[in-house]
Amino acid sequence: MTAAPPQPSSPPPPPSPSLFALAQASVLPVVVLDGLAPADAVPLARALVAGGLPAVEITLRTEGAEEAVRRVAAEVPGALVGAGTVLDAGQVARAVDAGARFLVSPGWTDRLLTAARAVDVPFLPGVSTASEVMALLERGVTEMKFFPARAAGGPAYLAALASPLPRARFCPTGGIGPDSAPDYLALPNVACVGGSWMLPPDALRARDWARVERLAREAARLGAAARPDARAAGGTGSGGTGVSAGGPCR
Repeated sequence: MTAAPPQPSSPPPPPSPSLFALAQASVLPVVVLDGLAPADAVPLARALVAGGLPAVEITLRTEGAEEAVRRVAAEVPGALVGAGTVLDAGQVARAVDAGARFLVSPGWTDRLLTAARAVDVPFLPGVSTASEVMALLERGVTEMKFFPARAAGGPAYLAALASPLPRARFCPTGGIGPDSAPDYLALPNVACVGGSWMLPPDALRARDWARVERLAREAARLGAAARPDARAAGGTGSGGTGVSAGGPCR
């Protein structure tokens, strides 16, 4: 009996829209509303936007974070607000319902990836190993969060991935500050960096939005200095991400 010929594997579903093409800065603020009310997210986001950091990730680690996303989406028109620490399909649905325009996770599962694709917003799944990157590339994903960046190997590790895995683009997050951010942004496979150094806890407790705006402006200048050749419009990288090699978070 002749064996049936192998069936071709189904192509991966199309990737989520590109966060790197939507955002307009090389630095992504990561907001943890520890001790703050959801209403405080509005002046905080306004300060970040005024300082030149329009993309704002509000992590879902604290009570009221989803309401904070909702308020920023409704009241800060200049902000591109997203939800971070997204761990399951329920959080995906609630975050998008609240107005999140992108999603970020410290890791990924197939179930989470499917849920994120179903809502059709940019999604940055977290990776920390070459095998995880390869698994996402097989699924048509080329934009990823590298986390925890410092603990997982830092700029040297990402530099080592650039040659064997050139289609992958990263937003490293975790232990990054103004001193180390330029080392990441100098890499061809890094599109932006995420961090909280422009949101010091004492400034947040004091509701010192003027200081947050000043630190955001310094972070935006840092990103611009690291990417002097940044173009207003992004190229099209492989995988349909709309990201040119070495391009900033646009």
